Amino acid sequence: MEITFRNRKLQKSCSVRKEAVRTYGANRAKRLMQRLMELSAADHLAQIPTTPPTRCHELKGNLKGTFSVDLEHPWRLLFVPTHDPIPRKKDGGVDKTRVTSVEITAIEDTH
Repeated sequence: MEITFRNRKLQKSCSVRKEAVRTYGANRAKRLMQRLMELSAADHLAQIPTTPPTRCHELKGNLKGTFSVDLEHPWRLLFVPTHDPIPRKKDGGVDKTRVTSVEITAIEDTH
């Protein structure tokens, strides 16, 4: 899957291990690198497990349309599909089998 980042600062803190450790701590940085490898290795979003430890899922409320994967409780890696328009199923949900490109938007505690 193709991965882009919302801005250069986020890209640097996610792509350079030393920066990730400095910004997020060793354990969260390790999980972050692991999740980014999983996302980049997948052909589409449906290949990312919805069960722990990854737990890929769409968020609700004001973050609807944003997906997250678990890092270190309660921290999550947030991303959005970059397709225009976003591929949809007949029921209106996101067709994860057709999402092949995402933009990393944040690393945060969504709770």
